Amino acid sequence: MEVNRWAMCCVLVLFSMCCSAQSIFGKWKTIDDRTGNPKAIISIYEEDGLMYGHVVEILEEGRENAVCEKCDGDKKDQPIVGMKIIEDVEHIGNGEWKGKTLFDPEQAMTFRCKLWLNPDNPDELKVRGYLAFIYRTQTWIRVEG
Repeated sequence: MEVNRWAMCCVLVLFSMCCSAQSIFGKWKTIDDRTGNPKAIISIYEEDGLMYGHVVEILEEGRENAVCEKCDGDKKDQPIVGMKIIEDVEHIGNGEWKGKTLFDPEQAMTFRCKLWLNPDNPDELKVRGYLAFIYRTQTWIRVEG
């Protein structure tokens, strides 16, 4: 009886570790799909069943304190660190999330978006931004801690 209890605990611990490692939520390092250089750390979180993300840190040397110069409205000349760039994104099933708000502070443009974990590597997040029928996909890398 004691062995069964111990085995069940081990299975539950391993299962919970596996599930948490495959969550889309957490911190992600953005990688520029054109240069391959790391750009920022984004925190992705869930609130009221929707996904949100904000900039935690800018990794580009000399841009750590950048502001959104090209932005309009409330975001004009605001610090990029702390800025919400993913808003109101819904889970559509199969581990995919879709929404209308993926904001790029460098271009001051908002895109429709789709996000999903790479099925071959849950430490890679695929982030696709759409503008009309044109899209670009970046691969973001999970940041530990």
